Amino acid sequence: MFESSYNNYDSLVDLISKSDKSYDLDIIDKAYKCALKTHGDQKRVSGVPYILHPVSVAYILVRLGMDTQTIAAALLHDVLEDTDFTAEEMEKEFGKEIFVLVSGVTNLGRVPYSSKEEQQAKNIRKMLIAMSKDIRVIIIKLADRLQNMRTIECMPEQKRRDKSLENMEVFAPIAHRLGIRAIKEELEDISLKYLDPVAYREIQHSLALKKDDREDFLELIKNKIYDRISKFIPNIHVEGRVKSANGIYRKMFVKGKVMEEIYDIYAVRVIVDTVNDCYNILGLVHEMFQPIPNRFKDYISIPKLNMYQSLHTTVLGKEGIPFEVQIRTWEMHRTAEYGIAAHWKYKLGISGSEDFLEEYASWVHQILDNQKETGDATDVISSIKLDLAPEEVFVLTPKGKVVSLPMGATVIDFAYAIHTEIGNKMIGAKVDKRIVPITYKVKTGEIVDIIISRDRNKGPSRDWIKIVRTSEAKTKIKQWFKRERRDENIIEGNLEVEKELRRNNISVSGEELQKILEPILRRNQFKTLSDFYASVGYGGIQLWRVIPRIKEEYIKLKNINRVKPKVSVSKVDKSNYNSVVVDNMNNCLIRFSKCCNPVPGDNIVGFITRGYGVSIHKRSCPNVPQDLNTCNENERWVNSYWACDDIKSFKAMVNIRASDRCALIADIANELAQMNLSINEISSRVNKENIAIINISIKVKNVQHLNAVIKKLYSVESILSISRA
Repeated sequence: MFESSYNNYDSLVDLISKSDKSYDLDIIDKAYKCALKTHGDQKRVSGVPYILHPVSVAYILVRLGMDTQTIAAALLHDVLEDTDFTAEEMEKEFGKEIFVLVSGVTNLGRVPYSSKEEQQAKNIRKMLIAMSKDIRVIIIKLADRLQNMRTIECMPEQKRRDKSLENMEVFAPIAHRLGIRAIKEELEDISLKYLDPVAYREIQHSLALKKDDREDFLELIKNKIYDRISKFIPNIHVEGRVKSANGIYRKMFVKGKVMEEIYDIYAVRVIVDTVNDCYNILGLVHEMFQPIPNRFKDYISIPKLNMYQSLHTTVLGKEGIPFEVQIRTWEMHRTAEYGIAAHWKYKLGISGSEDFLEEYASWVHQILDNQKETGDATDVISSIKLDLAPEEVFVLTPKGKVVSLPMGATVIDFAYAIHTEIGNKMIGAKVDKRIVPITYKVKTGEIVDIIISRDRNKGPSRDWIKIVRTSEAKTKIKQWFKRERRDENIIEGNLEVEKELRRNNISVSGEELQKILEPILRRNQFKTLSDFYASVGYGGIQLWRVIPRIKEEYIKLKNINRVKPKVSVSKVDKSNYNSVVVDNMNNCLIRFSKCCNPVPGDNIVGFITRGYGVSIHKRSCPNVPQDLNTCNENERWVNSYWACDDIKSFKAMVNIRASDRCALIADIANELAQMNLSINEISSRVNKENIAIINISIKVKNVQHLNAVIKKLYSVESILSISRA
């Protein structure tokens, strides 16, 4: 649709003059001259004059059919950020409407999107707020992003990948939700080129090989359909299209299909005047070609979430090549091509255009409302990734109401989509009159009946948060626990905090924990420690996000990073967990390094970590410097010794290579059992040479014990070699 990387102002004016709608050229010309003057001699990274960028963005928006104010704002969209032109001057010169659009786009770009997840979430939330005030802000941003992606070759490779990933996760789903197909597909295709260049080249090569055959085939089918249908239905338009590279990629590399199994690579689109004509044409097409079972979709009766409407059927011609036929009215076609931009492009031709606009904007408010309830900014990211996913399923209630959900949604998501109380009281579900588990993922066309409890005290399970897919369901489950189970949440949250502290080797008293958590309480506006525990309990605060801050405060409190080793030696209490002697440290926190798994008898050395006490390594470990006196951070390496010989057990890893055969692992396990050894962990794989590689974790007393175990294992048939990890 948008074929050029850069456009000049003359081409923009020419496009406007050819447009089928009226523009105020005085305002647009004034905006261009202001941008030209303020940007002056500025250059893009590629070296071209900067003014070509806003002109090209405006060109895209004219192609979409946006109004005069949007075109002017596009020409000025970088003026506030990159020049000395002030906001006051902007509002005075161009009026409040254009100023609001420009400042909205400017605010979206102040902080880079490719940053930490929480910062990215806040930026995207800012974008959604701007969209809720005037949806044209995000349309300008989408055109800006598209133009930037067309000229991104001059950027570093990592930046190209970051921007491409962001397109796939944020901007393409938003363009899809707004129904702007052309921007969505081009953003995805350019992004795929940088995210998976090998697959992209393979798809393009496959399409190029059959380019002439494809064009001949589409032309033949178009003529055949037109000749047959035009006899019965007047004013029809027939056109052909090829599926986008990313659309093919999703089916080939995500769903594991080969090119021949993708039935909608080729498509013929038939556009007519009325809905009745659409269904009449469907019958004629099925008379002409063999319909493929289960490949018919009626998006006219059941529109997609982005208001897309069309009939889709996949048929097989005499040539044996499957192709898709899309049938729609002109009004449906405008909505399918331009989405929300059709509100401006063909405003007079769309019935109920204000309702049309409100339908598009409603999901923005829903995402913001959900995030406001949870207080977690990163829920915005989840909502866009999940709720705006292009793949949808359409499920029916027993009364025939259609509910649209993202692909992978469960019966719990369905229950909460109907009503909050139905979700909260749910105890089971029937799909097509059969009882299904609550983890069941619904499919298009299924009739789902939710079974609810009459018990007033019945509520959702905490485990449901891990099962559901939609952010709406997650938010409503968290709301219920927040409202109904405060005492239970406090207990649950307290247990989770204690568990996480133990997992991170943080041992503190209640008073010390209060000091450590004070900054976190202030930052999240919790009045008491109980409020914090309650939030953790119902899922409002996720511990993995705050545990790094807890570690920082713990280190400050204990001053672990200031410990310096000295010459004198004092032994730890033999009742201590590890029975290791560390120079100048009594009862210190000890952990055995997983990189070498030292056991008694090994020559060992300690390393003072930041926040985890002393890590014990084998002296021969690859991670231990050869010369401890001259290495970096030499003051953190400390002499360590085994305190006694009567240690019960230590974990050791053993690597076994053997010729693969039936019952090999069983024989090894049996041999270990005869030595009264239990297996902590075991993993295995077979390489291309049919050699089994087995890793086993066992507990032994010391090196001598481990050597004896290895010697005994050699008696097992087929074993080629055994080594200690």
